[in-house]
Amino acid sequence: MHEQYETEQERFWAGEFGDAYMERNRRPEQLAAKVAVFAKILSSAGDVGSVLELGANVGLNLEALHGLLPAAELAAVEINHKAAGELRRFDWLTVYESSVHEFQPRAPVDLVLTSGMLIHINPTKLADVYGTLYTASQRYICLIEYYNPTPVELLYRGERGKLFKRDFAGELLDAYPDLRLCAYGFQYHRDRNFPMDDATWFLIEKK
Repeated sequence: MHEQYETEQERFWAGEFGDAYMERNRRPEQLAAKVAVFAKILSSAGDVGSVLELGANVGLNLEALHGLLPAAELAAVEINHKAAGELRRFDWLTVYESSVHEFQPRAPVDLVLTSGMLIHINPTKLADVYGTLYTASQRYICLIEYYNPTPVELLYRGERGKLFKRDFAGELLDAYPDLRLCAYGFQYHRDRNFPMDDATWFLIEKK
């Protein structure tokens, strides 16, 4: 099963572990935290009329964005079949069931988003994903990922080769000189009102 994928990370997330991840990440309190962080991010952006998320899982980020930007056109790319099925319950969302490595953007959107997705990409494939982010965006790219100044691999729920931390935003900015950093921030797991994983967000603009 899932032999069609080139990397072990794709097979991992398309399979049973991806199914289990979906079930762990659908708690109602998570949605409030998502709304809080995206309100901060969007306050540093101009008009956003369309959004694409790569690796959307069950769509909590897009639910939050739909509430904040009810008129925006929203789309999702998701590799896991069960999660993609969950996404299709939203009649306001366009869903592409695909690996991010196989996805071809049809038209650029105002904001392209990843949240906890780049950390699970095979490092040898990151440059290609950066290219997809760049191509898919006509103005903004938002990354919400675990940050580390130098590349490092961590054990992830007993699994090796599945979680990587690095300066994703810095690498993207270095790869494409017409990008500039607009804003950044940190979400803390001990926030009293809106706890999230300890993730750093970056809003990048394409000039």
